[in-house]
Amino acid sequence: MTQVLGTAEQRMIHSGHTWDQFKLIQKGFEGFPGVRLFYYDGTVEILMPGRDHEMFASFIGYLVMTFLLVKGIRFKPTRSMTQEKAGVASVQADESYCIGDSKPIPDLSIEVVFSSGGEGKLARYKELEVPEVWFWEDGVFSLYHLRENRYERIDRSELPGLEELNIALLNRCVLMAETDEGAAVAEFRRGISG
Repeated sequence: MTQVLGTAEQRMIHSGHTWDQFKLIQKGFEGFPGVRLFYYDGTVEILMPGRDHEMFASFIGYLVMTFLLVKGIRFKPTRSMTQEKAGVASVQADESYCIGDSKPIPDLSIEVVFSSGGEGKLARYKELEVPEVWFWEDGVFSLYHLRENRYERIDRSELPGLEELNIALLNRCVLMAETDEGAAVAEFRRGISG
């Protein structure tokens, strides 16, 4: 039997670290593409996404960018760039976007969650003041918008232009892509062209 390497997500979480220790760990992982590092409240999280994680993250990114392009919404894709506030928090979302002009912290961060709950990760995004965070976990999107220093769960985006995105359509098409990417893209394009 042949085993395909890199298909399973690997996550390591270590507590009791200072920011300076995190920066040393981060430096040690330079040159290792695909490894994502997070820091908040003394906890370092190291994520090595598996194949399914990367497939879903890429497809979600493709559909979100397709929507933005079709609707003529100006944006800058920042993918998994490091977003950080020195000494406090550092994250690398799976996908992230600045709506309109480029900004130091994106307007939207999206995480695909396979092994650890999304809502618990909101505290680190709050420290960075990311306006909106989406989690795709167990085949469902959960959207959160930052208001008065706390995230509130929402049914649809409140970012300019993205409020028109039908999240149920996006979710359905992401799930369809597991078996037929072409049909999923066609369905999504039909749904957003109206």
